[in-house]
Amino acid sequence: MSIPGPVAPRSGQLALELGHEPSHAEHDFIIGEGNRLAHAHILGFASWPGPLTLIEGPASAGKSHLARIWSELTRAGYATPETAEELSRLGGTQPLVVEDADRAGYDEAALFHLLNQSMRDRRPLLLTAREPVANWPFATNDLKSRARLAAHFGVSLSDDIQLSQMFVKLFDDRQVAVDPRIIAYLVARMERSAEEAVALVELMDRAALERGTAITRAIANEALQQRGATRDEGQMELALDWGADDDE
Repeated sequence: MSIPGPVAPRSGQLALELGHEPSHAEHDFIIGEGNRLAHAHILGFASWPGPLTLIEGPASAGKSHLARIWSELTRAGYATPETAEELSRLGGTQPLVVEDADRAGYDEAALFHLLNQSMRDRRPLLLTAREPVANWPFATNDLKSRARLAAHFGVSLSDDIQLSQMFVKLFDDRQVAVDPRIIAYLVARMERSAEEAVALVELMDRAALERGTAITRAIANEALQQRGATRDEGQMELALDWGADDDE
């Protein structure tokens, strides 16, 4: 009687949306030169000289992570476009987070009143935005003039080490183990942004699930091609001594 061997995964298998929750714990925040000052300011909340702080940076650069850390430290609530006006009328000094102030659809008057109330009653308010205040989509300068009074901190990815660490965290959030050489391969060739790293991890994880394999260099290369971000191979080729099996 023969014993059947293992069944190979079928190519083209549909990837299931299992869902994953990125960790916003303080110990999981990746600190680099591009966010060190913002991180220190968040942790030093008790000595803030004024009630307003603005954290500005591109998508997926860590703004929401810093906001979550601050909300845990201060027991802050979250304002939304639907609640901003009411929160300003109710007043109080409970700390508040206003995320995506420049793009979440806040009513200009409601956000203006909320910033005014924060300044009047010294209510700690943490705002996040992708664009500089000058580019916020509001008709008058009243709101922008208030926002310019905030302590302002930019966040960005500053070096290869920080970008590599971000890949490790993104894969860890999905409970996926990846060869460090694949991360080095990606960092050397990708468009250098946190948003791009998030998109690449999504593509690679989905491709690996569909094929029933680990994430390989071939999958990494396909993801780079899909994102249109492969750099000049003649200039960027790494000395990675991988066998042919690594690409399968």
